[in-house]
Amino acid sequence: MRYVRSAGAAVVCGCGVLVAAEPFPAPYDTQPMIVPLLPAEAALAKMELPEGFRATVFAAEPDVNNPIACCWDDRGRLWVAENFTYGDDAERYNLKLRDRILIFEDTDNDGVHDRRTVFTDRVQMLTSIERGLGGVWAVAPPHLLFFPDADNDDVPDGPPQVVLDGFSTEAASRHTFANGLKWGPNGWLYGRIGISSTSHIGRPGCRPDERVGTAGGLWRYHPGQQVVDAVCAGTTNPWGHDWDEHGELFFINTVIGHLWHGVHGAHFKRMHGLDLNPRVYDQIDQIADHYHWDTGGQWQDSRPEAPGGAIPADALGGGHAHVGMMIYQGVNWPVAYRGKVLTTNLHGRRVNVERLEPQGSSYVGRHEPDILRSGDVWFRGIDLTYGPDGGVYVLDWSDVGECHESDGVHRNSGRIYKVVHGTPVRPIETDLAKVDAQGLARLHLSDNEWLVRMARWHWRERQHRGEEMKEAEDALARLVADQPSPRLRRQALWTSVYAGSKRAEADLQAAMEVPDLRPVVIPLLGDAALLAARAGREPTVLSGAVRQRLLEAAGEAGSPPLRLKLASLAIKHPESAQPWLERLLGHAADADDRFLPLMYWYALMDLPPERVAAFFAGCRVPLVRQNIARRCTGEIEKNPEPLNRLLASGAHPADLLAGMNEALEGWARAPRPDSWAAFTSGLTDPPLQALARSLDVVFGDGRALEDIKRIVLDGGADLARRESALRSLVTARADGLKDVCRRVLTTHGLSVVAMQGLALFDEPEVGRLLAGRYGSFYPHEQQALIDTLTTRPVFAEALLERLAAGAIPRSAVTVAQARQIRALGRPSLVEKLSAVWGDIRDSSADKHAQIAGLKARLTPEVLAAADPRHGRVVFNQVCASCHKLYGEGNLLGPDLTGGGRHDVNYLVENIVDPNALLPADYRMTVVTMTDGRTLSGTIAGQSDRTLTLKMVGAEQTLERDQIASTQQLPMSLMPEGLLQTLGDAQVRDLIAYLMTRSQVELP
Repeated sequence: MRYVRSAGAAVVCGCGVLVAAEPFPAPYDTQPMIVPLLPAEAALAKMELPEGFRATVFAAEPDVNNPIACCWDDRGRLWVAENFTYGDDAERYNLKLRDRILIFEDTDNDGVHDRRTVFTDRVQMLTSIERGLGGVWAVAPPHLLFFPDADNDDVPDGPPQVVLDGFSTEAASRHTFANGLKWGPNGWLYGRIGISSTSHIGRPGCRPDERVGTAGGLWRYHPGQQVVDAVCAGTTNPWGHDWDEHGELFFINTVIGHLWHGVHGAHFKRMHGLDLNPRVYDQIDQIADHYHWDTGGQWQDSRPEAPGGAIPADALGGGHAHVGMMIYQGVNWPVAYRGKVLTTNLHGRRVNVERLEPQGSSYVGRHEPDILRSGDVWFRGIDLTYGPDGGVYVLDWSDVGECHESDGVHRNSGRIYKVVHGTPVRPIETDLAKVDAQGLARLHLSDNEWLVRMARWHWRERQHRGEEMKEAEDALARLVADQPSPRLRRQALWTSVYAGSKRAEADLQAAMEVPDLRPVVIPLLGDAALLAARAGREPTVLSGAVRQRLLEAAGEAGSPPLRLKLASLAIKHPESAQPWLERLLGHAADADDRFLPLMYWYALMDLPPERVAAFFAGCRVPLVRQNIARRCTGEIEKNPEPLNRLLASGAHPADLLAGMNEALEGWARAPRPDSWAAFTSGLTDPPLQALARSLDVVFGDGRALEDIKRIVLDGGADLARRESALRSLVTARADGLKDVCRRVLTTHGLSVVAMQGLALFDEPEVGRLLAGRYGSFYPHEQQALIDTLTTRPVFAEALLERLAAGAIPRSAVTVAQARQIRALGRPSLVEKLSAVWGDIRDSSADKHAQIAGLKARLTPEVLAAADPRHGRVVFNQVCASCHKLYGEGNLLGPDLTGGGRHDVNYLVENIVDPNALLPADYRMTVVTMTDGRTLSGTIAGQSDRTLTLKMVGAEQTLERDQIASTQQLPMSLMPEGLLQTLGDAQVRDLIAYLMTRSQVELP
């Protein structure tokens, strides 16, 4: 934990050492002033708004700098988090600096603050704040902190308490850390986290099995019960969320899709990396029907080439990066904006508007005209919120350059703008402390959602302080009885649960009898059952009459949104859900829904195979049937009975075979199911028979293997069919495999697979055979050959012999392949490698010297004389096997199209020392096989039975029982010493090519 004690003069650092407190350190900039910073009023003059709207500078530097998040209190004051510790790539987070929490007040409501209070300046790595329960909540990774302020005097009552820990801070992409606190209508505190910051969250000191894993998406915390819960998983880096009038949660994201429906239990598409649950199988996409950038190119292309430059994705919405989001439910803007999603588009310097329309079980987001555009090149909107009078406040981080600040950060700039329509009116109830109990109840009737939410918030604060709220509860109950509108009943239910009323459970059970309220009630019932289960109690709230209503709802035709709520409830409570899951799976119309097939599967996936198999025959959703078959097949060795039951039923053979093939991909052998022969004998459709034959190979049918060998050796057969057949033999490790591979080794199109087959034999003569055929292969096959020859010591001996003889050129062996030979752990091989190929310098002093030398040589004049066209050739030779640039290459490592590659210093430092900043997803894993091979790559997927390794130029699915050991190293697959194998002209041209802003022609 990193914070400074507010009562006394001591700092508690991450190491737990107390040191004397110091004055607030002056923030300093790490980026030159390459574009002048306009005065705030001049920047405001460059803002474009629709007719009737106007904006004011609510606050600006020096009163606010680097605003990163905000929230409201029950006096209508805006609380703002300032982050000074966020740094550039070299700093990551500068812990010589500190962050602040400020309070702004506009007493005359003229759109300009007139009071500013520093709540605390003794926190670091601050990403978000929220008020509530007698204090201030703050995410400061790795912690969720609570600053107590029970007397509401705007001074912390003492040091912050660590409520949760485990939020990862290891990712190089530091902008993906945990963030985004906001109270949900159900009383839970919601937050967000990016996929590069896989975390295991829990209370300090809790057991590992009590922690909740999250690898991107949304999480939440219930303060009263001290329960952590993962809401949904995936996406890229969500940085904004809100709820609509029906309590539906939506959030904003970047790159792979910007608008998502935050359904509890959903697993969403990921930009990279693996879901924490290997049984997810597939993931749900965004709900927007468009992107704000040209997906035909690279996402980084939507960034302006330079500060103030043209916005490439201007006509589409501004670009891929979205930060901050709200659903407008205020009373100042025209009614046409009510219920619309607003998000700040970072590169587009604007606020995008999205219209939510119901579609199937969920929604679709439609693009609407942008409401705000800024001509100020420093404008970097990072959050937005509507206030008591309905005016919208836009936080502006205020900076230029690369969006992640990898090229430097300005810490002495920042603005907050207020955007209003006409003349806003501040409600007289803005100070909730002056509203009596009956007044709090009446505020639930207001069209001003700010007042409704704050009334609910303040209600709980009074209750938290020990005040009796029965009068308010009675008043709200009378209002509901007199004016039983769906909206008022929803608001009343949320308040009952939010405040922890003793009537809450009874209110929910009664509301379940009202069909229109069930979409709101079902998630609240699920929450109540979850809290009961976590406390060790039986979740009785789902029994009796409620259970009967759930069954009725699951059987209702034409209500996909309600079925989505039931699927989400089943994910949270799979053990209780079987009766209504059976009915849900009977809706054939749900097969084409964006959410329902996968949500149904997520509810089933962690049940025992016997339970999962029981849903197969009656299921009318094909994707779920395929996944059931896949799940049961994956357990075939330990528990074959569920799969035998599916085969014996004879139901849905196409889905059954599809699921079985997916499950057994990469398996060399699997036990033949007892029901297999009877099942296949009944197949009459040729495509299904072909699928069955491919499985016969895995099940060890000798006749099938002989048929496949004949296909491989048939020179007149289709080459693709021969390649597929050979791959089947390699996977099965069939008898006679070595002879078959030897015979087709030099057949172009089969060579690479034949090499993989021969690599299974740890024999010196196989190594000599492979190395001796180097000249017979095409260039891409030669690289695959070298990769193969570095997997075994006896193969590497043969390779080094041919290198020494000059039969294989030294340039054919890359630095990565040389490092792979060293990884084999044979001193004699390292000695031979040094003699015939060279050494790899990897000491810190060597790296620093090489970096300094390259920076000195690669002057602007030298680079101006370079030929980027030849640099593209060098890139294709040494970089493209792992990296993409301008859409060409492979994605074993990061896509290079973006980032800070226009800076020669950035390029040199990252190429020479690729391990300095290393995301977890790109760490190298060394896999030692039981047959003696050593493979290096990144893990692309895994199950209980297999592990998929992504390597340079190839991807292999390995059976776990053939793996002797795996070791993830704190180093990149990108080798050090990459530039040492190149001549000076090649280095110059490569760097020049990497610095280009558009693709160049090949020479």
